Amino acid sequence: MSDHTYKIIELTGSSKVSIQNAIENAIGRAAKTVHDMRWFEVTETRGHIDQGKISHWQVTIRIGFTLKD
Repeated sequence: MSDHTYKIIELTGSSKVSIQNAIENAIGRAAKTVHDMRWFEVTETRGHIDQGKISHWQVTIRIGFTLKD
């Protein structure tokens, strides 16, 4: 494995379905413009409650991607 230098961005994905879906939404959107993504880290999870039930998830992640030479 060669040495890499990573740039890190922070995103918040949202979903009415699940935490995983919120993460996938954030990564999917980032993939449209950010290349060479290598890893992600969940830094914060929030949810919205409506009438005693979870109605919406928000998940903040950090994504690391490699810088090109």
